[in-house]
Amino acid sequence: MIQFKEIDRKNFWDVIDLKVAEEQKSFVASNLFSLAQAKAYPECICLAIYADEVLVGFTMYCIDEDDHEYWIYRLMIDEKFQGKGYGKAAMEKLIEHIKEDSERNVIYLSFEPENSLARSLYEKLGFEADGRIIDGEVVYRLVY
Repeated sequence: MIQFKEIDRKNFWDVIDLKVAEEQKSFVASNLFSLAQAKAYPECICLAIYADEVLVGFTMYCIDEDDHEYWIYRLMIDEKFQGKGYGKAAMEKLIEHIKEDSERNVIYLSFEPENSLARSLYEKLGFEADGRIIDGEVVYRLVY
């Protein structure tokens, strides 16, 4: 069962130690960078992803300061836990959590065009391309 936990002094170093596979490193910022970014961008919410009580990944989302819409900025599953459905389950849980905000009805995310695994996952979850490319990344949206 997937659950989210705040990142605190008990799991901080373990979250930083999470790594994606070598061939995925160009697709996602490190968790250390993301945590630093969240310090400078306080609207960003960082969460550790657990499967039962085992730390398996990291996510970061926010209401973007520019367009005032929800964006999922990061989702990563540690290389040791990939291929087990944790990424999809974490995205489903995060989407449901964001949908609790009844004032909005769209979630955005972006990814490197070469990241076919991410594209496939996001499309299975109902995200569609919105036609934009920002900083070289394809923008997808989920309207609910």
